[in-house]
Amino acid sequence: MKISLIQLSLSLFIFGTLNYAVAAPNLANGKKIDQEKCYACHAQKTGFGNGDMIYTRSDSKVKDLPKLKSMVAMCNTELRLDLFPEDEADVTAYLNKQFYKFKP
Repeated sequence: MKISLIQLSLSLFIFGTLNYAVAAPNLANGKKIDQEKCYACHAQKTGFGNGDMIYTRSDSKVKDLPKLKSMVAMCNTELRLDLFPEDEADVTAYLNKQFYKFKP
């Protein structure tokens, strides 16, 4: 059976996309990025020198997982952190596991 170049390309694209969609987030990478690119700014914003306090404050803007994802994406864009989508997913997963505990 002959497979055309188009069929082969389409198959590779679909399987590549599925692999990306089901890849588990890397929590260690998320923590590393948070510590390197987020913590200092958040520590300054809270005024207490503790960057983690921004995640646990009572007046948090983050009320659910979609909002957490959008806040991570917004920080990435606005602050030009140059994170890849996989990195954003890793940071989101780390913050959710460590602080927020939202159901997926």
